[in-house]
Amino acid sequence: MITYLLRRVLGAVLVLFVLSVVVYALFYAVPGDPAKLACGPRCNPEQIAQVRDQLQLEDPLYARYWHFIQGLFTGHDYSTGTSVLHCNAPCFGLSYQNDQQVTELISQRIPVTASLAFGAMVLWLILGVGTGLVSALRRGGITERVLTWFTLAGTATPVFIIGLLLLMLFCAQLRWLPFPSYVALTENPEQWAWNMLLPWTALALIESAKYARLTRSSLLETLADDHIRTFRAYGVSERAIVTRHALRGALPPVIALTAMDLGTLFGSAMLTETLFGLPGLGQLLVHAVRDIDLPVVIGVVLVTGAAVVVANIVADLLYAATDRRVTLT
Repeated sequence: MITYLLRRVLGAVLVLFVLSVVVYALFYAVPGDPAKLACGPRCNPEQIAQVRDQLQLEDPLYARYWHFIQGLFTGHDYSTGTSVLHCNAPCFGLSYQNDQQVTELISQRIPVTASLAFGAMVLWLILGVGTGLVSALRRGGITERVLTWFTLAGTATPVFIIGLLLLMLFCAQLRWLPFPSYVALTENPEQWAWNMLLPWTALALIESAKYARLTRSSLLETLADDHIRTFRAYGVSERAIVTRHALRGALPPVIALTAMDLGTLFGSAMLTETLFGLPGLGQLLVHAVRDIDLPVVIGVVLVTGAAVVVANIVADLLYAATDRRVTLT
């Protein structure tokens, strides 16, 4: 286990290093002047030259990248002409829009995205695993056909369509729920849950379709195993066979996929966050791309990339922990 973890950690470091090189080169090697972007449209040539010197844009690209890596571990000092701003490690730089540290901007948005991701995960597991279980046990009947249609419809429908329908129905027509406005969990847990309910539901309806199909296929495969037939021959009840044996064997791929989807969701929830007005990482990335705020774009991409890498490691560990047939080599 220790050897496997060390190998995966080294692999993750290598992946993040390659990602940082690609992202940094992509945004700073393309044609254009980052100094003009950082200074703004009203700056005169002297101010632009001062910003270019502060950002060390006259240095070769590899030297700038080295300063960027140093900032991640030791921080970085930025001169404003009259004072010096210190960017604490891990330093992704300062935003071009407000000179705020990118690390602070990201740390302010992570709780929002985490609330969306973990809440939606609970809902999609309940809906997906429950639907897949019922579909497998009722195979061949009308129930299975209805649930299969539901999963296909959920997979084919974009999240913004479901989100708009939920807003129109529950907020505009029925007025059962308020239009989402993020409230921190620590401030008011009840309002936090009510405002997050529609975004959770929109994501869960999309993701649960995938989990329903996976649970159904895994459960049917497990029910066809020899040891399940042996339990039936000994007179074990069908309920005990499903809950104690078959379902346990069908859950490892579901658990592994959950860990991967949870990591991916940190970087792919921009549509949901933008639609429901949630100030998370996805919305921050959209605004940064729109404003060509390169340090923020780089910071968000690297943070979400790290989340995906960590999620893949956790998925492998959970798969091995829940399925004894899998060995970590």
